[in-house]
Amino acid sequence: MRDGFIRVAAVTPALRVGDVSFNEKEIIENIRKATAKGAGIVVFPELCVTGYTCGDLFYQSVLLDEAKAALLRIARASADEDAIIFIGLPLVVQGKMYNVAAAICGGRVLGLVPKSNIPTYGEFYEGRQFAAAPRDGIFAVGLTEDREPVPFGTDIYFTTQAVPGLVIAAEICEDLWVPDPPSVRHALAGATVIVNLSASNALVGKADYLKSLVTGQSARLYSGYIYTSAGSDESTQDAVYSGHRIIAENGRILADSGQFDNGITYAEIDIEASLSRRRMMSTFNMRNTAECLGIPFELKQKPTDLTRVFSPTPFVPSDPDTLKARCDEILDIQANGLKKRLSHTGCKKAILGISGGLDSTLALLVTARAFDLCGYGHDGIIAVTMPGFGTTDRTHDNAVSLVSAIGASLREISIADAVRVHFKDIGQDIENHDVTYENAQARERTQILMDIANMENGLVVGTGDLSELALGWATYNGDHMSMYGVNASVPKTLVRHLVRYYADSEADNENGISKVLYDILDTPVSPELLPPEDGVISQRTEDIVGPYELHDFFLYYLCRYAYRPSKIYRMALIAFKDVYDAKTILKWEKVFYRRFFSQQFKRSCLPDGPKVGTVALSPRGDLRMPSDAAAALWLNELEKIEP
Repeated sequence: MRDGFIRVAAVTPALRVGDVSFNEKEIIENIRKATAKGAGIVVFPELCVTGYTCGDLFYQSVLLDEAKAALLRIARASADEDAIIFIGLPLVVQGKMYNVAAAICGGRVLGLVPKSNIPTYGEFYEGRQFAAAPRDGIFAVGLTEDREPVPFGTDIYFTTQAVPGLVIAAEICEDLWVPDPPSVRHALAGATVIVNLSASNALVGKADYLKSLVTGQSARLYSGYIYTSAGSDESTQDAVYSGHRIIAENGRILADSGQFDNGITYAEIDIEASLSRRRMMSTFNMRNTAECLGIPFELKQKPTDLTRVFSPTPFVPSDPDTLKARCDEILDIQANGLKKRLSHTGCKKAILGISGGLDSTLALLVTARAFDLCGYGHDGIIAVTMPGFGTTDRTHDNAVSLVSAIGASLREISIADAVRVHFKDIGQDIENHDVTYENAQARERTQILMDIANMENGLVVGTGDLSELALGWATYNGDHMSMYGVNASVPKTLVRHLVRYYADSEADNENGISKVLYDILDTPVSPELLPPEDGVISQRTEDIVGPYELHDFFLYYLCRYAYRPSKIYRMALIAFKDVYDAKTILKWEKVFYRRFFSQQFKRSCLPDGPKVGTVALSPRGDLRMPSDAAAALWLNELEKIEP
């Protein structure tokens, strides 16, 4: 229960239909197993105390009385367990029978949440035995004469100070499947975790549909969602029950048990992720909670050992098929953005600097696709290679070969003489390889591109990417500037995959473009502004500013979820455990925050460019950050960490 994480458990216990004593023992045993693994929320299936498939046995007083007694025994038996536990049972209240989710913690029953939507169709006939949840608010139910009454109603919420922001609400099975699930109301009242006690039978295709429901609900509610179904120990008279357990968070499945497997499924839900997204979404409007009841429960302030996996490349889908589809979609977004700008300005020519590096390669590929959409010939793409003091034969030759394969117009203009004259004019020693030495070359290249655009009535296409903008790794009014920046919201880790995707898709093309692209992918990232050593690139960007995969990881969680630096550091330790040690990660995270804050002035005057993902740094769309904000608060937190 640190950094907003809480471990949760979804349980499908062994069961005997109608055998309350057996079921009680199994529930208690599984509670102890789950809490021994650190689970702070434990969720059992619908009607698990008796079995869901009791049918008309639910009318029998002996079954109902024993189920209520078992609930109290389970509460007492779990008094020392550090968790809030949800179990399902039938309960008679004011003469009507309800399908109820009971919340227990600390040896007592905290609250009773009845099922709102009672299915009476197909193989389900609950309406024969159970009443739908009453709509007249919350009232007290006396489980025994010697115990305090327990709140009963749908608008009951369970909270603890152990995890700030954790508010739990319950719905039961069919409640998820209806057009207006109770969880919508719960989330708008502040619930950040929804538990669903279910008894869902197995049907062909139903598991996939169920996963889409759970992920969709957690996505639109910005919440955690714990779904637990009864298993195949239920009666198979007319159906087989799936035992499916799903734990989701903000539209992503954290754990999925699959079907037909009794047991316990664990995951860590990040409460801060939900709170962060809700704060950012102006349309997530909280409702009046005057008729709601908040019930506190206590958990120990213990740290949560994380078992969940964090992708080291959060911008890049891990599934190959998803990645291919994503790459094609991003290229389309970029190309259509440029197409509109060309159409609006009436320009039929595009000018861009081509260096033989990844960013300018992607920009050229996107420009070619945009020209195809416009119906323009590729000869209207004027690709300018501008060798300077740091240009190597490898990058130069790759640039030339790539332009040829695309069918664009190539111009080669050396900047060396112009920069020497400029150095003489301003009194810069050419042997002094300082920032002036580097930036003068970048600005000369930009001047050339802008002037050619004027001459050709064309548009300068920017090549800089999202990662460079985050770090300020761009020369102000140099490569920082263009007339439309197609890569502006594409992070470096994704740029590489986009180029590789294009190379793979063109592998059978006889123009040899794939061979060139693969060599570009193998070339070290460099601005090539310092002289090479023995003809080889001497200036490697990642040696200076740090690994882009780390910076993209920091950037994603800073902007997407506004996590604090210490939490991002903790997650990075897990994501990069086999790649970087703790000191290295901490070192580059400090660099990231220093640069991110100090370089906002470059992002405040960015050229236009298309947003392609959830993280972007446009001052007009996504990041309205002052250029002179102090980074001290964030850096001070990192300084307290001892790797």
